[in-house]
Amino acid sequence: MTRYLIRRLWQSLLVLFGISLIVFIILHLTGDPAVLLMPPDATKEDIDNFRKIMGFNDPLFIRWPPWNSLNPPWRFFAETQYGRFLTGAIVGNFGTSFRHQQPALGLVLERMPATIELTLAAMGLAVCVAIPVGILSAVRRNSPVDHAGMVMALLGQSMPVYWLGIMLILLFAVRWNLLPAFGTGSLRHLILPAVTLGAFSMARIARLTRSGMLEVLGQEYVRTARAKGLSELRVIVKHALKNAAIPVITIIGLDLGTLLGGAVITETIFAWPGVGRLAVQAIANRDYPVVQAAVFSLASIFVIINFLVDVLYTYVDPRVAY
Repeated sequence: MTRYLIRRLWQSLLVLFGISLIVFIILHLTGDPAVLLMPPDATKEDIDNFRKIMGFNDPLFIRWPPWNSLNPPWRFFAETQYGRFLTGAIVGNFGTSFRHQQPALGLVLERMPATIELTLAAMGLAVCVAIPVGILSAVRRNSPVDHAGMVMALLGQSMPVYWLGIMLILLFAVRWNLLPAFGTGSLRHLILPAVTLGAFSMARIARLTRSGMLEVLGQEYVRTARAKGLSELRVIVKHALKNAAIPVITIIGLDLGTLLGGAVITETIFAWPGVGRLAVQAIANRDYPVVQAAVFSLASIFVIINFLVDVLYTYVDPRVAY
């Protein structure tokens, strides 16, 4: 089991390195931030001086020659733009925001609790609704309950997030005046964004739970448990659900990370002060440090969640470690 976890941890570190490289390349293909950040009446000399001060003139990856007799090779890597970014990312230093003149990671961490709150609420709602619906649909296969549950699951997977969010605002905030349409501060502000963000995951978890339960309910060990006189609830929860849980755990872990990064649209629709909305504003302003800090932070959380899911596998089914 230790070798299994060490291998998964090493793979997670490689994923983070790859993410940092891809984000750095994509952001630097969008253009020169010096032109955007300087005043419209700035001269070419002013722009060149600003670019030199901010280090935008340094090589992206490799300084040539890569080394000489006086300086070690890693010195030249550290003097490149990507080298500075990666070295700073390891210690949590992503630079200063071009627009806000504050540490980029500090801005992201200020918004992170709101994003985590929204993500956990959406996933909690999805799990609490989807798993019982999936179990009930499997136990009462081909019944009206099963058909109704699967129709709702299909609708949940079919509706785009932006359309669903707007429809919920029109109904519950504009027409019926039951819930606030934007902002944060209370549980009522959280309901509409959580439903919007969690609808797709709710539908997918319900369908996966149903298919997993249908697969194990016909197994011999379930029939044996029933023959021993165990209650139906105990047979379903302890024997059937536990053995059908691995794909459900997988999709919950993946969706939790996806919701963290995918909350951008939901946060924009409901003016939710999270990391996603901050990242959208930073992209529009070409604020590289903030974008890099936001993406790297969310990616790190996503990788950590998936590593914890791998650890949970070994508890649910010890055969996974082998």
